Amino acid sequence: RRLVTELTYGTVRQRRRLDAIIDPFLDRRPADVAVRALRLGAYQLEVGFPDHAALNTTVGAVPKRWRGLVNAVLRNVVRSGPPRWRSLGEELSYPDWIVERLETDLGRDVAEEALEAMNRPVAPTVRADGYTQDRASTWVTDAVGALPGELVVDVCAAPGGKATGMAASGATVIAADLVAHRVDLVVENAAKLGSDVHAVRADATSPPLRNRSADRVLVDAPCSGLGVMHRRPDLRWRVAPEDPANLAKLQRRLLEAAAPLVKSGGTLTYSVCTLTRAESVAVVEAFLDDHPEFGADAPLEGPWESDGPVSILLPQREGTDGMALATLHRAPRH
Repeated sequence: RRLVTELTYGTVRQRRRLDAIIDPFLDRRPADVAVRALRLGAYQLEVGFPDHAALNTTVGAVPKRWRGLVNAVLRNVVRSGPPRWRSLGEELSYPDWIVERLETDLGRDVAEEALEAMNRPVAPTVRADGYTQDRASTWVTDAVGALPGELVVDVCAAPGGKATGMAASGATVIAADLVAHRVDLVVENAAKLGSDVHAVRADATSPPLRNRSADRVLVDAPCSGLGVMHRRPDLRWRVAPEDPANLAKLQRRLLEAAAPLVKSGGTLTYSVCTLTRAESVAVVEAFLDDHPEFGADAPLEGPWESDGPVSILLPQREGTDGMALATLHRAPRH
């Protein structure tokens, strides 16, 4: 099972790199079933499977019509030696726009390290209560700082990992999500863990809660996901260049809607699992410009790094998801 998962995820993740390996030996693109077999065979060769094993298993799995072609191309791949990459995106198997966006936002060397890290699978962590979650998400939960007896609102809560983590502190958590089946996930996870989580179906752009009712609010916003591409191998091929800017508009709306829920002296925590500045620093700075009643806490320390008011967690630092986070305090009344 682990092998099948690795071959499937790896072939999807490395699609562009694998195409660059096999394309020089094709006069024209064959049927999709043959292309998928060639990618699968090339991936096995890339990760160190014995040549005969990679060729035999791949050729044996393809329909007879394509066996000769697949066998010939993969044998040429074996004989040809390492390819010459035309770009970093081709070598690391990312769309060029993602490489360029992260190089602009992080700097070339840091971006390359992040992209390399997100090509390596990362094992999730099992919390003390048995819930499986990436360490970066547990650190976001810790950053919220929920305390016993507090009311905490998680406005984009599904599947409930952060909500149940905050409830473990002794806080009462209202966990909202827009889609019914995702709310069901929160209910199921809270029930398994015995957490004091109250799940509701609600639109986070118009939350049905009283103003100034929450001690802490978490906006773990929908984002482009350009910090978790190691866990979602197909994401790099589905996200579009315009998505970060479009999602930033939604993220601004979510922060605007969540802010009134925060009590005087309370906190509003914003997090996204992406590395783009458009969805992190730009969103938070625009919010602070419009809301002088809120101020930003000092950025978190290592392994987090600061970018203005935002703490950035790079995936290469601790082998976790990439994250951006900011904690915003509403000034207390005097």
